[in-house]
Amino acid sequence: MRTRNTSVVTMAIATTLWAGVANTAEQPTPPTNAIAARVTALADSYVAEYAKTFPEAATFSGMTLEHHDGLTDNSLAALKRWEAQEDSWAKELAKIDSAQLFGKPEWVALGFLREAVEASRQLRVCRYELWPVNQMAGWPYTTTQLAAIQPVGSEQARKEALARWGKLPRYLNNELDNLREGLRTGYSTPKANVQLVIEQIDQMLAKPVEQWPMFDPATRDESPEFKKAWAELLSKQIKPVVERYNQFLKTEYLAKAREAIAVTANKNGEQCYQASFRNYTTLDRPAKETFELGRREVERNLATALEIGKKDLQANDLPTLLQRLKQDPTNHFTSRDELLKYAQSAVSRAKGHMSKWFARVPKAEVVVEPYPDFLEKGASDSYWPAAEDGSRSAMYRITLYSYAETTRANAEITAFHEAYPGHHLQIALAVERPAAHPITRLVGNSGFVEGWARYAEGLAEEMGLYTSKYALANRRLWPARGMMIDPGIHRLGWTREQTMKFATESGRFDAETVKSLVDRVAILPGQLTAYDTGALEFFALRKQAQETLGSRFDIRELHTVLLENGSVTLPMLREHVTHWLKSKSQ
Repeated sequence: MRTRNTSVVTMAIATTLWAGVANTAEQPTPPTNAIAARVTALADSYVAEYAKTFPEAATFSGMTLEHHDGLTDNSLAALKRWEAQEDSWAKELAKIDSAQLFGKPEWVALGFLREAVEASRQLRVCRYELWPVNQMAGWPYTTTQLAAIQPVGSEQARKEALARWGKLPRYLNNELDNLREGLRTGYSTPKANVQLVIEQIDQMLAKPVEQWPMFDPATRDESPEFKKAWAELLSKQIKPVVERYNQFLKTEYLAKAREAIAVTANKNGEQCYQASFRNYTTLDRPAKETFELGRREVERNLATALEIGKKDLQANDLPTLLQRLKQDPTNHFTSRDELLKYAQSAVSRAKGHMSKWFARVPKAEVVVEPYPDFLEKGASDSYWPAAEDGSRSAMYRITLYSYAETTRANAEITAFHEAYPGHHLQIALAVERPAAHPITRLVGNSGFVEGWARYAEGLAEEMGLYTSKYALANRRLWPARGMMIDPGIHRLGWTREQTMKFATESGRFDAETVKSLVDRVAILPGQLTAYDTGALEFFALRKQAQETLGSRFDIRELHTVLLENGSVTLPMLREHVTHWLKSKSQ
């Protein structure tokens, strides 16, 4: 990420925000220029402070950094300092009228900044810093990802790598302090999630440090001295703290962790759930309304899936359809390697179809790689963006743990979700916008990002990418169930067993994955609603464009409009598309 400020001049000459709206010769009024300059200054300030406060998060975003030697100070005192800075930005943002900026790049930057600040301030009620034991995004997971992208290969890079990772013991000690404070004040992680993290750490500690994922930087550097220094850092400084952390989880924390999986078991749990839902979706919507919307979509999707089953798969009801999906050997894999190669082939095949549906495709490549073994049991397939400077490719990380139960249909659906035309296409295009303010690459929201990827699963069918009727039916059995499961667990009292039964009925997941799904929802309240909340908006906007433009509708043009501003909030996306359609009508 850029640590230097982006100048006002650069932003002022940026291209217009939507296709078909031309620049005019008329100069903006001085007040508008002043507002735009103020927005850019605030956004510059946010990016600079964020990179300084959360340096590894900036690295994960793929943006260019001058140095890679920092690690977040996760102490409660440091968090208070960041919150004070957010409050200061909030006061300044309250003075700005976004309507005066519509049609300018600063309107986009302002929207990103407002969402980043306000969502974070609302999330404070959750006190997530006091219960960070998390198999999906805790330190065992993030350090593995960070190790894979830590720059090495030069004397300066090696020095910075040792400096950054030398701060990990402090980070883990702070986390222990935070966990103790959480127990004292009524916040904890569910027991099942704690046990998963213990298993992750146990598996890592059972191996020599040279086989830890954290050793990855040393494997990518040719210096024998660095390899030796790295091994000593892991064995003498990091490993003892990891062992102490793991022992604390086993002997103190696990027994005191909450039994309930719903976040409402923590203090202020109902407010936390609503804040988390808004954080992921950018919408303020009651949990019951989300649940009912999901229920209607599940019923609609199921009816279509059964039509396909009756017509093409000799399955007249859901149990028969699920039986065919699960038991047909042609829909399964016989080895981990076969699953990996199948996913790689699906990504490659999809890439070849992009130009017919998109005016632009990303320059960055995406590679398909498996998770390390100590993470794969509790991991979900995920996407990590490429470096902005081109120094590394994007990564689609796939879990091979349950390869025998994974269906070919599901492998295709996931590949198109994670790579083309899903996450990689959308996120890489967002990173590759030269005129965009860096804040639009640094922050985003799941409603847009996961919503687009779910939309991409359907688009892949239109593109002819699926190779079996199984995939066409299977694709419809899961969507929108997350809109029921998530509020079902956290607000409507669903049990683990009830949730697993409902998820299993989708036919999308094997038994082990269904267990992981419940643990995922427990630790990430609200997140599972984002996929279909966002997808429904993308489909609705497409329908609106088709009805408005008729014979003038061009899918490539619409996709450009939908993606050209990065992962804006869903209300911003609707405003942007509505204005574009008005301009097309004129």
